Amino acid sequence: MKIIDSYLRIAVQSILLALPLLFAPLVVTQLQSELGLGLINTGVAYAQEPAKKKPRDTRRTPALRNKVYEKLSDAQVAAEEKDYVLAIELLDDMREQGGKRALNSYELANLWNLYAFIYYSQEKYGDALSSYEQVVKQENIPLAMEINTRFTIAQLYFVQERWEDGIKALKQWFALAETPSASAYILLGQGYYQIKEYDRALTNVKIAVDMYKAKDKVPKEQWYALLRFLYYEKNDIDAVVGVLNELLHHYPKKQYWVGLSHMYSEKKMESKQLAVMETAYVQGMLTKDKEQLNMAYLYLGGDVPYKAARVLATGIKDEIVEKTSKNLEVLGNSWRQAQEVKKSIPIMEQAAAKSKKGELYARLGNIYLDNDQYGKAITAIVKGLKRGGVKRADNANLVLGMAYFNTKQYSKARKAFKVAQKDKRSKKFADSWLKYMRSELNRQKKLAEG
Repeated sequence: MKIIDSYLRIAVQSILLALPLLFAPLVVTQLQSELGLGLINTGVAYAQEPAKKKPRDTRRTPALRNKVYEKLSDAQVAAEEKDYVLAIELLDDMREQGGKRALNSYELANLWNLYAFIYYSQEKYGDALSSYEQVVKQENIPLAMEINTRFTIAQLYFVQERWEDGIKALKQWFALAETPSASAYILLGQGYYQIKEYDRALTNVKIAVDMYKAKDKVPKEQWYALLRFLYYEKNDIDAVVGVLNELLHHYPKKQYWVGLSHMYSEKKMESKQLAVMETAYVQGMLTKDKEQLNMAYLYLGGDVPYKAARVLATGIKDEIVEKTSKNLEVLGNSWRQAQEVKKSIPIMEQAAAKSKKGELYARLGNIYLDNDQYGKAITAIVKGLKRGGVKRADNANLVLGMAYFNTKQYSKARKAFKVAQKDKRSKKFADSWLKYMRSELNRQKKLAEG
């Protein structure tokens, strides 16, 4: 599903790492805030363990010495000024020191964290990932630091589209995190979506959505979109309908009205399908040729031809619906079904003139005959038969015969009926008309003689 793929790529690639100052919070872009996928990592140096709701493992974290802090700050200043070469040199120099000046595990963790930021700023994601992995390899670092770094590692795997590695890293993070956020469950769900493990993806996305609802928060639109896709993959149409109704409640957009209409179509609930599409139409959401044509067909299927005609007439007038022979034909037929024959005839004339085949002229001949316009009926049917492509030439000849008969062109009428008589589908009617015509001519002859 392209929309979801694009969303996930943007959400992960838009990660903005803060310069890892000892006191600096992580800067999160507006996009991250909207998507709920900002990094949890808050910098390099972490306070000792914050208060926990339940007992956690106790770690004796070494202290961060002042001289080391000052050198890390110098490297940070260089990184802020985008002098990455100098920043790397300062960090390399610190890492190579031995003896009493050798860095302890907590200092090394901060050092690698700054390396990671510099590499990420240069879009060297592989090096950034390796640096973060060095952070979590250090012993006795604060648990909060390990938790946040592991989440960052998972995100960087997703940046590189290493979905399975990202899932594995994220599950390690879940094992440590005390209260995973809804965004974390969404990220895991998206990872499973990418490797097509849709059942696991659905489980995690549902957890995230339910977490938001439990707090009276509106789940992100993209979360609903992914949930909708996953339910559709399971062919759970009722669940898809439910998701679409929630989307329409919180994010009323044309695509969701149209999608809901399609779902009702799959459930063979034509009246609801029509009602949903009509709601979108009256809101002015259906602005494309195919959308308005579909609306007209739904009206016709729902036995509301007058509304179908109004939709098409307005669409053609507004130059949204193309004025093709086919579209004009549907409009003409709609007016005719709505008993608006005077409106139907000129439209059908336009449709027939635009058509390369004679079928529409044959139909137009029927309309003329029904309205006692026998001369026009003759002209239309003759033109149609000459042009060719009439589906029921036998029926067209029957109508032509009737038109000739009503204009007292009996020899031409007889000829048309004889042609229709050759087709078994019209033979019975042609025989009846020929018999009736003989009777009528005899009656007229006797009247003349009398």
